[in-house]
Order: sequence, then structure tokens, then C-alpha cells
Amino acid sequence: MSHDVDVLPELKEIVGSLLFAAKEPLNLRQLRKAMIDTGTVLKGPFEQYAKVDEEQVEAAIEELQQDFERQQLGLEVAQVAGGWRLQNNVMCGPFVRSLLEKNQTVRLSKPALETLAIVAYRQPCLRSEIEEVRGVSVDAVLRKLIEMQLIRVVRRSELPGRPWLFGTTQKFLEHFGINTIDELPGSQELKRAMPKPEKKTT
Repeated sequence: MSHDVDVLPELKEIVGSLLFAAKEPLNLRQLRKAMIDTGTVLKGPFEQYAKVDEEQVEAAIEELQQDFERQQLGLEVAQVAGGWRLQNNVMCGPFVRSLLEKNQTVRLSKPALETLAIVAYRQPCLRSEIEEVRGVSVDAVLRKLIEMQLIRVVRRSELPGRPWLFGTTQKFLEHFGINTIDELPGSQELKRAMPKPEKKTT
């Protein structure tokens, strides 16, 4: 007698395993697609997962978040870059960094951090605007940040010579563990105080 149905995982268990296996944040559509694909291919008792909707997936995420918080397992489900990811909680961060030697491998230099902050708060912005704030040439730093996929070319400006406008990337949000640019500390206050970015003319 088969008991397969009795041991099928709950949605929150599936969500947890998917977030654990993923190398980047997963959104509702991606999580649901994994369940639909599995249910469609395996059929039988797994077919029920092909009928899962986004509301059920989101409820499973919330339940998983509550479980981690209640059981104090050192992990949390965080909303980052438009999706969710499984990560260590803040208080455990120093131990994880020590293990992975994160400070040595991904540490940004002071010039890189300063340039990245200017781009993040003023985007889209020109290289000349960044240099005006920093007072030095930023060509090398910009190239490095682009190589690290933390900033990108957004589009060309309409100014003479059509210089490039720079902005942050999805990886920037993931790197700093935020869901949107608006979550940057003091972003709204700084945006109100800064000159309006150039608008494209028609």
C-alpha cells in the first residue's frame, strides 16, 4: 500500500527548499512555475502542486518567515530585489562573514563605495555629475563597478555628445539586501534635497 500522499511536502517546505537551492532571489512567478512544472511532469500525487496560485505561494512564504522567527534558527526569508531569498539573520552575520572571509573577497574600496552611493542616490546620473561631487576622475572606479555588476549604463543623455547615464542593478539590491532603491537609508530626504535628474526631451 502506497503512502506517497501522506509524505508530500507542504507548500512552505517546498518554498524553503527552492530558496535554499537558488543562487539569487526568487519571485512569486518563479516559485509557482517550479511547482507547476513538477506537478505537470511527475503527475500522480504531485499534480496538485500544478494548481497552486500566487496567493497560496505568498501565504507559504509568510508562514515560513514566521516559522524561522519563532524557532530562532538563525535564518530568515527576506524580500530582496523584487523576490525572496533565504539568508542568515543580522546577528549571525559576523560569524558567517568570518567563515566565508567575506570581508576579503567582496569588500569595496572607499572610492568605490562613495561612487556607488552617488549613483544609487542620484540615478540616473552622468559621469560628470559623479566627478563634480567626488572632485576626482571616476573612470576606473566606474569600470570596476560595472565589472562587478553593481552599476550599469541606463541610457544615453540628450546632452551634447550624448554621454552615458548610470544607474544601479538588480545585483546591487541583492548585494545590499534591499528590495527597492527607496529602502536606502534617508533616500527620500536626499532625493528631495538633490537637483532633479535630467529629463529626456521629446
